[in-house]
Amino acid sequence: MARAIYDRVGSDRIEWISHDSYYRNFDGLTSEQRHRINFDHPDSLETELLARHLDVLCKGSSVEIPLYDFTTHARKAETQRVEARKVVIVEGILVLAEPDLRKRIDIKLYVDTPADIRFMRRLMRDTRTRGRTLESVVEQYLTTVRPMHEEFVEPSKRYADLIIPEGGENQVALDAIISRVEHLLVGV
Repeated sequence: MARAIYDRVGSDRIEWISHDSYYRNFDGLTSEQRHRINFDHPDSLETELLARHLDVLCKGSSVEIPLYDFTTHARKAETQRVEARKVVIVEGILVLAEPDLRKRIDIKLYVDTPADIRFMRRLMRDTRTRGRTLESVVEQYLTTVRPMHEEFVEPSKRYADLIIPEGGENQVALDAIISRVEHLLVGV
């Protein structure tokens, strides 16, 4: 959904920040220790830094957001510059679970995707781009992903202004959201 909004409205008019960029920097831990971290728990993310960055953006200044390497479970040395814009998409499965982020977000969306689709997407992503094995993806899903979804992600939908079934495939919802974003951008 975030990608579809960003692509249709245009990167020259809006910005996009992924909560995933704010995973804590675990480069001081061994590889074995990093693999034992529960990356699906809110504590694995440096949400306080994202909140500060949103405050800076709201005041009209740019920020340098961290870039995260999901293969090594560590932040990269380089950062990504994000410019202040009237509309900034903040995307991530734990965004609505965080009170400090919710109070900074004007339009809160929850993309409601069935568990089997979520699992298949994770499996394809992690085996194709993150160097994971089928077995490691299944183990992580059963031990952390599913329990954390049930504890944090699913309950956070109560904070959403809109709950969107079918994600970016829901053309009616996508058109309505883009219309609202375009309305916010009038005069910019």
